[in-house]
Amino acid sequence: MSISLAFRFLAGRYHATPSGHHVNEGLIEWPPSPWRLLRALISIGYTSGTWSAGGPPGTARRLLEHLAADLPHYVLPPAVGAHTRHYMPLGVLDPRTKIEKTTLVFDTWAQVADQELIVTWRDVLLDDAQRTMLVFLMERLNYLGRSESWVEGRVVASGEQPPETNCFPEEPGNTPGRGWEQVALLAPEDAVAYATWRAARLEEALADLQLPEARKPAKALLAERAKAAAPYPADLVDCLQKDTTWLRSHGWNRPPGSRRVFYWRPADAVSVGAPSTRAPNRAKSTVKAMLLSLTNASRNDHALPPVSRTLPQAELLHDALVGIAARDGVPPPELTGCDTRGRPLRGPHEHAHINPLDLDADGHLDHVLVWAPGGLGAKAQTAIRAVRRTFTKGAIEPLRLGLAATGDLPDMLRLAGVFGRRIACLTSKASSWQSVTPFVPPRYAKARGKNTVEGQIRTELHLRGFPDPVAVVNLRSIARSESAALIPAGTPLYGGRTTWSTFRHFKITRQRGPEPPLAWGLAVRLEFASSVEGPIAIGYGSHFGLGLFAADRE
Repeated sequence: MSISLAFRFLAGRYHATPSGHHVNEGLIEWPPSPWRLLRALISIGYTSGTWSAGGPPGTARRLLEHLAADLPHYVLPPAVGAHTRHYMPLGVLDPRTKIEKTTLVFDTWAQVADQELIVTWRDVLLDDAQRTMLVFLMERLNYLGRSESWVEGRVVASGEQPPETNCFPEEPGNTPGRGWEQVALLAPEDAVAYATWRAARLEEALADLQLPEARKPAKALLAERAKAAAPYPADLVDCLQKDTTWLRSHGWNRPPGSRRVFYWRPADAVSVGAPSTRAPNRAKSTVKAMLLSLTNASRNDHALPPVSRTLPQAELLHDALVGIAARDGVPPPELTGCDTRGRPLRGPHEHAHINPLDLDADGHLDHVLVWAPGGLGAKAQTAIRAVRRTFTKGAIEPLRLGLAATGDLPDMLRLAGVFGRRIACLTSKASSWQSVTPFVPPRYAKARGKNTVEGQIRTELHLRGFPDPVAVVNLRSIARSESAALIPAGTPLYGGRTTWSTFRHFKITRQRGPEPPLAWGLAVRLEFASSVEGPIAIGYGSHFGLGLFAADRE
């Protein structure tokens, strides 16, 4: 009969150093060793206040001995190795510089996917009391490994079929071949085998300290016998409870009652670096949009790029996406805007628009919405999922990117809180739309004819399939007039905080692309006879964040 335990890493991180290795070696114990799993169950028994100083009760002892008698199999979720470096103070001043000395310490962990780690003992028979005890302990388990490894544990229901294991103990004749690797894990001995081994060691240790038969033994002799027997815990459960200090004091380099066993795991069980675009593609169909979050190492939102750098941030991300996609051949046209021969696509701007956004309205970019009217194919989605960082002017280190949402544009509205509401300003239906980022005319503006600023706006809307607006209002001109108070010039996406005057500080010239015919932008309001559905992005740089509009209804 089998028993399975499931662990979900709530913070996505598993910190644990393999037994016998120093933390600065940068190694990760993956999967968690059988020895570590049993010690975690013992620990929660004490910390939950259930067990007294007398130790685990009889039911818990029998449970632990049953689990120790069998080597478990694992279902490992995908994991990526990561680390940080810390310079820890030593509390000693350098005599020359009078600066406190430090030492370099590595903190290495596995970044675990949001899937369960499942551990299965295939030949364990527990009675009802032992299973109840196991359920009790697993429900109270709060970390596995170091205390940063927050987990949520459960006993897998008897009727639930776990996935096929991908990590198992080495057995004679069971060699999986290429694509697999061996890893040594610490596991407990069988309780009976340990008892036999301990009896033999005690017999050797006490051979010269025999008790006299005819008289009461001296206290010194009893003390010597106790000292000789101290390195050998009474039973296997006692072995599992010994800490590092005790092991060192008795000269052990490995806990008594333990053994090293070899396990087979996939060679990429702990991958290193960004996900490869050659991995099996997770993109099953075309999607209209993908939302990326933008953060930095300090988690300081005010250290993120200001909204005025919308265009350069979009350009940098576009370069990164095309570079990642090019690793597997020709980048997809929805990312490059060109066909397979490098010629610009013709038609109604069906390729990707990259829109950096300030969804929390603090004046700094915190998300990037990538959307394409013609859809993002599998190769484009893989590149967007694989991008992990981008850069910004004046930053000490790169910005971090993470996938926040994917699907069609209406799916983005289900994001929690203000994020969903603000994206709704870009994608919902409305008859009045107002600039979020400056509209830059794509051609030289004329005083009359179809190439006036208004004429270019109407042409741009027509090319993208929108009806002709009944009014095109230049908010800059109105804001300078006496009626400025009657017509608000704030940006609806950001709750009216960004006015046309803010647009003066936007960077509106591409670093690597053609320059705009006129290096100035406008804040514009569009009035339609009936509601139209967004997003609306027109003009020069419209695929890089400029010329974006939001529904004027907040």
